[in-house]
Amino acid sequence: MQSGRVPVDVDISGAKNLWLVVSDGGNGYLCDWADWIEPKLIRADGSSVDLTDLKWKSATVGFGEVGRNKNVKGEPLKIDGKVFANGIGTHAPSIIEYELPETNFTRFMAKVGPDHGGVDQNGGTSVEFFVFTEKPPENLLQITSATNDPDRGFGLAAAQEGLKTAAIADGLEATVFAAEPMLRNPTDIDIDARGRVWVCEGVNYRSSFKPWGTLQPAGDRIVILEDTNEDGIADNGKTFYQGTNINSALGICVLGNKVIVSCSPNIFVLTDTDGDDRADKEEILFSGIGGVDHDHGVHAMVFGPDGKLYFNFGNAGGQLKDKNGKLVADLDGNLISTNDSAFSEGMTFRCNLDGGEIEVLGQNFRNPYEVAVDSFGTIWQSDNDDDGNRSVRINYVMEHGNFGYKDEMTGAGWNEAWKKAQSKGARDDEKPISHWHQNDPGVIPNLLVTGAGAPTGITIYEGKLLPEIFRNQIIHCDAGPRVVRSYRVNSDGAGYKAETRDIFSSSDAWFRPSDVCVAPDGSIYIADWNDSGVGGHNMADHDLKTIKGRIYRIAPKGSKPFVPRLNFTTISGSVTALKSPNAATRYLAWDELRALGERAESELLKVWKSDDQRMRARALQLLARIAGREKKYVEQALRDNNSDLRIAGLRIAREIKLDLIPYLKILVKDSQSQMRRECALALRGNFSPEAPEIWAELARQHDGKDRWYLEALGIGAEKQEDKFFEAWLKKVGENWNTASGRDLVWRLRSKKTPAYLAQLISNPKTTDQDREKYFRALDFIKGAEKENALVNLLGLVSP
Repeated sequence: MQSGRVPVDVDISGAKNLWLVVSDGGNGYLCDWADWIEPKLIRADGSSVDLTDLKWKSATVGFGEVGRNKNVKGEPLKIDGKVFANGIGTHAPSIIEYELPETNFTRFMAKVGPDHGGVDQNGGTSVEFFVFTEKPPENLLQITSATNDPDRGFGLAAAQEGLKTAAIADGLEATVFAAEPMLRNPTDIDIDARGRVWVCEGVNYRSSFKPWGTLQPAGDRIVILEDTNEDGIADNGKTFYQGTNINSALGICVLGNKVIVSCSPNIFVLTDTDGDDRADKEEILFSGIGGVDHDHGVHAMVFGPDGKLYFNFGNAGGQLKDKNGKLVADLDGNLISTNDSAFSEGMTFRCNLDGGEIEVLGQNFRNPYEVAVDSFGTIWQSDNDDDGNRSVRINYVMEHGNFGYKDEMTGAGWNEAWKKAQSKGARDDEKPISHWHQNDPGVIPNLLVTGAGAPTGITIYEGKLLPEIFRNQIIHCDAGPRVVRSYRVNSDGAGYKAETRDIFSSSDAWFRPSDVCVAPDGSIYIADWNDSGVGGHNMADHDLKTIKGRIYRIAPKGSKPFVPRLNFTTISGSVTALKSPNAATRYLAWDELRALGERAESELLKVWKSDDQRMRARALQLLARIAGREKKYVEQALRDNNSDLRIAGLRIAREIKLDLIPYLKILVKDSQSQMRRECALALRGNFSPEAPEIWAELARQHDGKDRWYLEALGIGAEKQEDKFFEAWLKKVGENWNTASGRDLVWRLRSKKTPAYLAQLISNPKTTDQDREKYFRALDFIKGAEKENALVNLLGLVSP
């Protein structure tokens, strides 16, 4: 059933029980919101009973909660554009059982159809409705039209046949690297310096919530897959680790003989001390993270160009504790917990390899699945919308930013903001603005909104093997629409804009890309969860013997896989490895070169003096950490013609805690607004007496149009708003009421801004739209100054 309402009229004479069943209609459990409208039990005399007046005996649902007179998200029932007051909302796969209060009912009548909550996601809603008076077949919800396809097959040959349904970008080809039974349900992958693919399996995903229970009693596995004869197909598989403590693990990061596995409530470090590809040492890096057996928990760690680890968790994560169960504090001294007022919802982090010096880089996300960091230290990730809102987004993670999933002041979700926007005539395509509170001061803009989906793994491709159009770009998986995309990012003022290009997609309803990783030869590997539904809410296949999972290799046509030979015993060999497109290889190079210190300087200088800007950035990260040479190389970077390298230099100076003021005094008038953005961010927490004047000069250069720049100024002014705003006022004097000045008044939260907001609100030239905007800004300010401004606006005068 694809759309509309279909009448149901079933003979139930003599029935003692009634089962209402909704199953997949052929495309997997995707956006399958379904409604039973005006369901009635009819007696022979024509009298009737509303089924919604009865309590069900039991109810199962694939997502959300079965709703009486509402859909699975608690919203009005809506089919084919019409809202209904009476009915039952559910989501496939679903069974609702009733014990009938009498046996003289003769008919069951209703109207059925897919609810707009699913249809509006454009993800392929397709459902089947069944009515039973006897217990339904046990396999009905497990093996429906999508799962019971005998032509799907099992194993490598079936996976290769399945590639015929795939579409791939010009010049590229896809091959199957591995398939079941070598692996099952991969949630995340990493590739080591030897080209081996490490897989987190999620066979036991949702086992603690769903009726099928634990499918693999011994626990989920970390599997190593290897192609020993370089024919492009894995021929050797081994289990590195297995245990119930890593059930539903969502992240893996291979760092030499240490493997970091992210699995709420813990992040584990598993070490192979004797080189036998078996973990024989287990440690906890972080603990206490929410989202156990849930895709909104903690996700993969990745190794950054600065030698640090980056990771995130979704809005179920809640907190971060150390190995002893004590809440961790960030570098600002804030406890990392959503119970603390400093943080909200999902968060992005950076820390040392041992977990120390942790920073919260961004917060108020819904569910960022993975983070990616480019060679300049710029951070990127995707974020899943609240299902049904076509608002999946890609973010540049501006450090210490609030990303607007919940209302900063009230904690309210997107619904309230959207209802208010609708009352003022907002178009449906403007929903993402409300969804991410983009109209509120203090919220970072989105790089891109990609619509409906289920975003998963992400990486930065800095290799040379793929065509030029994909180089130095974000590559991202979206399991909802079954696609792997590239986002070509370009500068846009102090921020960025992006264009989308598909790399690999499939019409196979079971193709669910969960992660993408770059191999040492520059090819990319894609993990396929392989299920007719997106794993976040359900699994269609509950039989360990038939559960699938696949890995594909994407490379130029005719390109044979190979593993570059590396020699870490020489400095030049380690520097060559530092240039690898593969993160695990770069980690080994970093580890070696960092230990060598000044002995590696001459070889690193060759890279620093080259023309490849990203390789120069990688060399810079190490040169600027040679004892006694820190300032020399930071200052070289800050004088460079390439603005990305100047940005990298300032970021390094912040990380290694150099005195920033002398540099900021020079950079404050840099021609590139992105460089000035970084200057503003660098002022956050800098209490130098010269900081206000520097900030004021940066603020003076705001053009009144660039939201990225404005938000960077807001972040830089945190905890010093009064001093910074005063310095700006001194600089602009009476000429504050410009597009730029009004922006700053709207964004800043100093004690003086309420009075200026009141002037703007009361100005007859202010439009109604702007007046509402300025009133909204007052919501984010506290104190007597705000109260006085409001009193004055009401025309009252305090004694």
